[in-house]
Amino acid sequence: MHFMPSLQAAWTRNNSLVCVGLDPEPAKFPAHLKGRPDEVFEFCRAIVDATADLVCSYKPQIAHFAALRAEDALEHLIAHIHAKHPGVPVILDAKRGDIGSTAQHYVTEAFERYSADAVTLNPYLGRDSAQPFLDRADKGVILLCHTSNPGAADLQDLDVGGKPLYQHVARLIAQEWNTLGNCALVTGATYPEQLAEVRALIGDIPLLVPGIGAQGGDVQAVVRHGRTAEGTGLMINSSRAILYAGSGEDFAEAARKATLDLRDSINHYRQG
Repeated sequence: MHFMPSLQAAWTRNNSLVCVGLDPEPAKFPAHLKGRPDEVFEFCRAIVDATADLVCSYKPQIAHFAALRAEDALEHLIAHIHAKHPGVPVILDAKRGDIGSTAQHYVTEAFERYSADAVTLNPYLGRDSAQPFLDRADKGVILLCHTSNPGAADLQDLDVGGKPLYQHVARLIAQEWNTLGNCALVTGATYPEQLAEVRALIGDIPLLVPGIGAQGGDVQAVVRHGRTAEGTGLMINSSRAILYAGSGEDFAEAARKATLDLRDSINHYRQG
């Protein structure tokens, strides 16, 4: 199934707007996994198997795997999600952005090597850098718009012709780049007013929202400002608060509880 229908189905089937970020840090793994040859895969697989009925997507961060020389674990993990939990889309968080043949190689990396359903991109190089991804109607293209980090305002809030740059990015993607209906935007939970402005500019295009949990984003504000009229349109990401909710042999159960709590909190505000 293509990314967008798969995402929409997961919103409904699991009654969830939760996206779990898969950011393995072996120093935080439970003691019984540390030092095992496949510790990265085993840890992430356990998290996935414990939460797959509670989420709308997973978002593995490629740098966390690459820094550990664990790219094979990432391949196996995505294959496991597709085989055991079909219908839950996987977003490769790679923030790619380059031109010409290099961009095409990044397409191959994301969609052929890793078999991801979507990938995050940096739009700073312009449309030609994103076009090889945009041409894949079956895949999601999730472009940075207003990120959750403290330095986001350094460039994204710059005045460009009377409007901040992130608003130009949002409008450009919604009106010109999204010709195949496969675009989404990254907007941080830590900037709820900007989130509301982006939603007003882009209609029902999905938003990937990092910054909940460890970064301090407010669930109520995100739902109020980011949901669509149907009460969906969001992939609200939480990583560390779910992955490392427990440190013992029951870590996967603790992750499930943290995911369920977040899903229920989000759904409480969706009703309002």
